[in-house]
Amino acid sequence: MTDGLLIYGAYGYAGRLIARHAVRQGLEPVLAGRRAEPVERLASDLGLAHAVFSLEHPPVVEGQVRDVDVVLNCAGPFSATTTPMLSACLDAGTDYLDIAGNVDVLESIAERDAEASAAEITSLPGVGFDVVATDCLAAQLHDEDLEATHLTLAIDGLGTFSPGTVKSMIDGLKRPGVVRQQGRLRDVPMAWKTREFDFGSGPETAVTVPWGDVSTAYYTTGIPNIETYAVVPEYAADVMVRTRRLAPLLGTKPVRSVLKQLVDVAVSGPSATERARSESRIYGEVIDEDGRQVSARLRTPDTYDVTAATAVEAAGRALQGAVEPGFQTPASAFGPEFVYAFDGVRREESEERVAVKA
Repeated sequence: MTDGLLIYGAYGYAGRLIARHAVRQGLEPVLAGRRAEPVERLASDLGLAHAVFSLEHPPVVEGQVRDVDVVLNCAGPFSATTTPMLSACLDAGTDYLDIAGNVDVLESIAERDAEASAAEITSLPGVGFDVVATDCLAAQLHDEDLEATHLTLAIDGLGTFSPGTVKSMIDGLKRPGVVRQQGRLRDVPMAWKTREFDFGSGPETAVTVPWGDVSTAYYTTGIPNIETYAVVPEYAADVMVRTRRLAPLLGTKPVRSVLKQLVDVAVSGPSATERARSESRIYGEVIDEDGRQVSARLRTPDTYDVTAATAVEAAGRALQGAVEPGFQTPASAFGPEFVYAFDGVRREESEERVAVKA
């Protein structure tokens, strides 16, 4: 095996940002994907080697990943690409990373922990914005002097979307809501709960969403009850509640297929200027059995800029052999402070409130 990194799905929106950032950081990844023309064009622009292969034939995939040390999968929807790529990495003895944020995908990787440990490879999903920032914040809150039983995470500022992100969201319509209760995943309706959060400039309305931390934060912290929220306009929250009955229809394969075709026409991803103007705010809180609460806020640059930086850093550390074998989350692999290694990320506030019992 030769030392190296392979970025699969390199010509997608996030993949291109990651590939360019990798070059700026001094790496020379092999760029790969299933379509020859865009892979060749990007590889030519960056002066990198490339490979063209689909994930349809396991022996071919294994042969491609056997020659590198680390695969960074950026090809969504991850519900379609994760299993074949991870299986190939297990057979080839190659570390597997991705930027997935889908609960079911993350769970499927966690379930193969024993396989990864036996193969002595790292399986580390979620090394993009979702879930690095929230996972690290969850780990920090868990380290506070509190035996937390409940974790809540909320995000504001998800205003920029790439085609791949939107397609992954469409795939997520199969499971419009999920939380963790007493350690188990529980399906819930779309916008199951509505709640207000203060991200630093007054209360804003958010609804429950099936964010990846419903999976990863459980493995990072062991906290058995987890809910995740995203800020939406109040009218949007109302629409989501009123249209719950349409969820089974929207989740069908034919409808999702049509919606993805529309994405190809209508969504191109944010420009560099739009990303520069964008930022995300994250709120996290943990509560113990006595009602004591610790909360904190995190502010980050645009999600895609964060993804490029965190994914490349994670891949670089994996190349150096700095990640233990088996299933890992970003915070378990690199520690709760990992997110602060990146420009523009800062924790704004932490406070503790003690509940007064009657």
